[in-house]
Amino acid sequence: MGDLGEIFRLGIPWTHLVLRAVLIYIVFFIGLRLFGKRELGQFTTFDLVLVLLVANALQPAITGPDNSVTGGVIIIAILLLFNRGVAMVRSRWPWFDHLIEPPPTVVVQDGNLVKPNLEKEGLSPDDVEMAVREHGFDKLSEVGLAVLENDGSVSVMGKPERQ
Repeated sequence: MGDLGEIFRLGIPWTHLVLRAVLIYIVFFIGLRLFGKRELGQFTTFDLVLVLLVANALQPAITGPDNSVTGGVIIIAILLLFNRGVAMVRSRWPWFDHLIEPPPTVVVQDGNLVKPNLEKEGLSPDDVEMAVREHGFDKLSEVGLAVLENDGSVSVMGKPERQ
C-alpha cells in the first residue's frame, strides 16, 4: 500500500508554494482587470471554456512539482488569506480600491449609446440592448442612463417621464 506519509510530504519548500500562489494571484488578477468588466458580468460558454483552460494552465504554475495534500492545503490557505487581506486593504484605503477596481462606465445616456465606452469595454450594442430589455425597457429611447458596473452587471434607469 505504500507509505501514507508520502501524501503529506511537501515536494518543494512551503515558502515556494506561498510565493507561487501570491504571484499567480496577482498575475491572474491583472489579467482579469485588463480583460474588462464585461467578462465578469456576462459569462458565456466561451468564457467558461477560457476559465477552465486558464485554471488548468495555472495549476502547475502554483504547485510546481508538489503533489502533496499539505501543499494543496497551504496553497488554499494562502489564496484565501491573501484575498481577505486585499479586501481589508480595499476597505481601509479608498485609493487602493480605486486602483484595483475599475470605475463604472456609462453605456447609455439620454437614450443614446455611448459608443466610445462600448468599444473600451468590449460591449456590442446588442449586449446593451439585451440588458435594457432585462430591466423592462422596450427601447433605448426610454433609458435615461445605463451603467456598466464594476462587477460587469448593467444598471438601467429610465428617463424621468418613464419612471
